[in-house]
Amino acid sequence: MRILRYVGKRLIFIVPQLFGIILVSFLLVKMIPGDPAVLMLGPFATEEQLAKLRAEMGIEGTVLDQFWIYLKNLVQGDLGTSWQTTQPVLLDLFQRFPATLELITISLFLALAIGIPLGVAAAYFKRSMVKKFSDYYGLLAGALPDFWLGLVLIFFFYTLLGWAPAPLGRLDIAIIPPTPHTNFLIIDSLIEGNWQALWSALGRLILPVVTLGLINAGPILKMTQSTMERMLESDFIRYADTCGLPRSVVIRRALRNSLPSIVTIVSVLYGFLIGGAVLVEIVFSWGGAGQYAVQGVLNADINPVLGFVLFSAIFSLVIYLIVDLIYFAIDPRIRS
Repeated sequence: MRILRYVGKRLIFIVPQLFGIILVSFLLVKMIPGDPAVLMLGPFATEEQLAKLRAEMGIEGTVLDQFWIYLKNLVQGDLGTSWQTTQPVLLDLFQRFPATLELITISLFLALAIGIPLGVAAAYFKRSMVKKFSDYYGLLAGALPDFWLGLVLIFFFYTLLGWAPAPLGRLDIAIIPPTPHTNFLIIDSLIEGNWQALWSALGRLILPVVTLGLINAGPILKMTQSTMERMLESDFIRYADTCGLPRSVVIRRALRNSLPSIVTIVSVLYGFLIGGAVLVEIVFSWGGAGQYAVQGVLNADINPVLGFVLFSAIFSLVIYLIVDLIYFAIDPRIRS
């Protein structure tokens, strides 16, 4: 009952949060120049044709009138239609969002595998080469743009060395893709036993995953290092060290008490990567939801943009709810 009350308090705020996000996003998107009706019908369309199409698309009248129409359709599960793909936005996002999730999830695991061990080692061995390396790495990761690093990796490993596949999507064009059960290429390939598609998908994940993983390991490293340093200076860790407990036990206890801060930065990065991976998706022609939204912005196709914002907001809120449950599990003060 305690955990149900804990979750219920947080669920209360989800609806007003989503409403605020949709309202602000709608107003901002409406500031994008361009008339989709003119882009769809061309410069020679008559005013009657343009007015009819605007009425069908729900983009006539005041901004508040348009928002009310959009909100009514949204409640019915209608995110509108993209005039570029001529498909419902909901269908487009269900097809493309898994590509983005697949990329950022594996990238985050790589960032964790780099950032946490380096942060722990830098905090424990304060006067070592590991500490200096982690300091320089953290600064460099925070200064490098991810799309630039992606271009550099493409230049070296594809153009010069020829080790990596061409940065043209998630699968080689000569390979028949698996049936889209989940739209996650790796999972669908495993379900069907399509090993050729699996190895192709994994090979094309390497460079974009390395790009995002190396960049986002920096914040995780810094947070892990700073919290571990505080924990290692705390009284209970010093007492454990004085009692002669093995080094591994002392580090494990300090890391356990550092987990809330690390979980926080990881959850923030996970939500940030939904939009932060957009440029990397474009560099590698990934075909994910971020690239789909950028194309919508460039072509005054507002429904894909709003749909992407809504999906990202729901995803972030779910992640934060999961993080709250993790806090509930690892921090006894919350359960009391």
